Amino acid sequence: MHSPNWTRLQKALAVEAERDYPDLMGNEYRFSEFLCLSFGKPPSNIPIGERRRWQEMAMRFAVYPQLERSERQHLVADARNFLSQQQKLSETPTEPPEPKLPRTKTLVSSTTKSYARSATSLEQPLSQVIEIGRNSRYLERLGLATVRDLLFYYPRNHLDYARQVTIAHLVPGETVTIIGTVKSCKCFTSPKKKQLTIFELVIQDLTGKIRLNHFLTGNRYSSRAWQERYKRQYPIGSVVAASGLVKQQKYGFTLEKPEIEVLDSHGDSIESIKIGRILPVYALTEGVPADSVRKAVIATLPVAKQIKDPLPATIRKQYGLIKLRDAIANIHFPDHQEILAHARRRLVFDEFFYLQLGFLERRQQFKQTQTSATFNPQGEIIQRFSAEILPFQLTNAQKRVINEILQDLSSSTPMNRLVQGDVGSGKTIVAVFAVLAAIQSGYQAALMAPTEVLAEQHYRKLVSWFNLLHLPVELLTGSTKTAKRREIHSQLETGELPLLVGTHALIQDPVNFYKLGLVVIDEQHRFGVQQRARLLAKGQSPHVLTMTATPIPRTLALTLHGDLDVSQIDELPPGRQAIQTKALTGKQRSQVYDLIRREIAQRRQAYVIFPLIEESEKLDVRAAVEEHQRLSEVIFPEFKVGLLHGRMSSADKDAALNAFRDNQTQIIVSTTVIEVGVDVPNATVMLIENAERFGLSQLHQLRGRVGRGSHKSFCFLMSSSTNQDSQQRLAVLEQSQDGFFISEMDMRFRGPGEVLGTRQSGLPDFALASLVEDQEVLNLARNAAEKIMLADQNLCGFPSLKKELAVRYQRMLGSDILT
Repeated sequence: MHSPNWTRLQKALAVEAERDYPDLMGNEYRFSEFLCLSFGKPPSNIPIGERRRWQEMAMRFAVYPQLERSERQHLVADARNFLSQQQKLSETPTEPPEPKLPRTKTLVSSTTKSYARSATSLEQPLSQVIEIGRNSRYLERLGLATVRDLLFYYPRNHLDYARQVTIAHLVPGETVTIIGTVKSCKCFTSPKKKQLTIFELVIQDLTGKIRLNHFLTGNRYSSRAWQERYKRQYPIGSVVAASGLVKQQKYGFTLEKPEIEVLDSHGDSIESIKIGRILPVYALTEGVPADSVRKAVIATLPVAKQIKDPLPATIRKQYGLIKLRDAIANIHFPDHQEILAHARRRLVFDEFFYLQLGFLERRQQFKQTQTSATFNPQGEIIQRFSAEILPFQLTNAQKRVINEILQDLSSSTPMNRLVQGDVGSGKTIVAVFAVLAAIQSGYQAALMAPTEVLAEQHYRKLVSWFNLLHLPVELLTGSTKTAKRREIHSQLETGELPLLVGTHALIQDPVNFYKLGLVVIDEQHRFGVQQRARLLAKGQSPHVLTMTATPIPRTLALTLHGDLDVSQIDELPPGRQAIQTKALTGKQRSQVYDLIRREIAQRRQAYVIFPLIEESEKLDVRAAVEEHQRLSEVIFPEFKVGLLHGRMSSADKDAALNAFRDNQTQIIVSTTVIEVGVDVPNATVMLIENAERFGLSQLHQLRGRVGRGSHKSFCFLMSSSTNQDSQQRLAVLEQSQDGFFISEMDMRFRGPGEVLGTRQSGLPDFALASLVEDQEVLNLARNAAEKIMLADQNLCGFPSLKKELAVRYQRMLGSDILT
């Protein structure tokens, strides 16, 4: 269960106040970033209403850098008071005393005797379980065939109807159960809609009254006879239990879509599988009733005791984990929130643990592979490049990462390293040292990029340096002419061509290397595992260097790259200025246009970015093609305005980019095709239209196209959205230039799949685990997996663990692990 470090938070606030509110820089984050992240993770045991207050405080700190000193002072004081209140709340529960209400029957224990005769084994077909019978056809639609399948089909959520409160203590947004006496009951056809029948029940307890409604659509409910029969179920004076989500209405509180059960008296136990308990909510498909799944689970719960736990008892004890069979039983129908939390924690741990164990096993297997490509990192070519050609001084971070790479390359074990670096941190030059090490050792290298624009960018930069070393470089993309392709293929096979830069064409073409020793993959998350594997197969266990300019949080890195060695370039080159970033509305557009004119008057250039190529009927966005015409003819007729988008031919893209690089066009209107790789140091202004349509990480990448020279640069986020979430997201960009912090916030706002730019990003398929909420458990699972591998690399001493790993790891990563 997540609990804040109260002392650390209060200390951070106190130090910031003592230093007169400068937004201090800590070891990892700025003060404002640390507070924003901390408040973004409220304690898990607080009411929904309080969670909203934590999120609001997080967003206030998102704009802390833009505040005046007096505003910062007020915010810090508010935060200190807020934390003091919340700490008292967490330590001294202020909930009203629970009324003495009927007990809800415990399903896990009560079903054991009732159903022991029918569900007998984990591998028993569901169709043979007496209590399920023909309902097994519903479960088949969910891919569930056996008792084991069903028990491991975890709920996607739970409704907590176990919390029984009096009517006076209802809080909007909470799910509760109330007990009361029926004071009135009506069932009638709506006077405005003849197809709509309204059921209205008023119940009362010692603290107040509440009105509950059901709305029923259909002719069968319009019959007076049906309505009278329905009313007779709830006679005046009878005692009922009702569960649901508390909602605030015009005339007071109510329960949304309440579940209602009539009791014999106030002392009776509640028999329902829904009311008064923590109710599991399962992912369903069309035509599958929720109650059919719940009843089937209840029928099979006794068999959970047969589940064998492959996790060693020492690991369970060390990390405070309950047994697997207890976790399975209580993830479905727990008696209370505490046991549900323990069940979920164990099952989340398992998901992370087997993934990390699989990564570590794959990493171990990779390290046991031998490569013939052992490089000499101290050769003449690298020395010449460093002494005569390198156009700038390397940062300490670049030097550190280069040394890590060269050390890997001198080993007989193939390198498998990921280099992460923020926009503009200088990853390309790091890759150049690896490439030169390969070439001077008599090997060839391949550099694969996801787009022609990025491949072309790399090619241009490498040619300018390698020509001075008299080393040939070629570019192979989908638009390379046939004759040129043949020439490249021939030079590769003879070994004349030491370096080939390209896109997917590197693996789609019949490309055969003479002696491939190094593979460099840029923006590697944009390639599938199979695509990367096909490129590696063109050599004999070549060294692999992957790079990404999309900084990702550690939790996401562990779940994507747990089998890689990771280097981080965490330092920008000296002289790089922060990009002034501002979120604006359409009313301020003319001010941006004026600034663009002033910058161009000083021979600077500007980007204007749009999310779509053509006007969409569904999305109210400005289209790049139409806006290019308007900007060039109406707004900036005195300047040359270029156009760049993904549907243009390769030749037209090159022409547009070259014209912009050479300052023949002062403004370029583009889609996100320029997101990564385009390097025009003279560009100082970026205007992003409909910025709310982009993710934070993508906006950060786009912003990185300016600020690459010595001049002050600007990024304007134009948005017409009044949505509070959109405004809060853009405020993060205004606040921070730190790509890792931005990606962390992006993951919280939109989820990990979207941070990577695509839902098909190779993320594991977790049933329960959340990379946002379960970071602590992920770190524990990684630690446990490392201990297991350290004790027994081949898992020979853990046969059941090894068997479970084979099943789980493949299920989470799909067929990717087979490549």
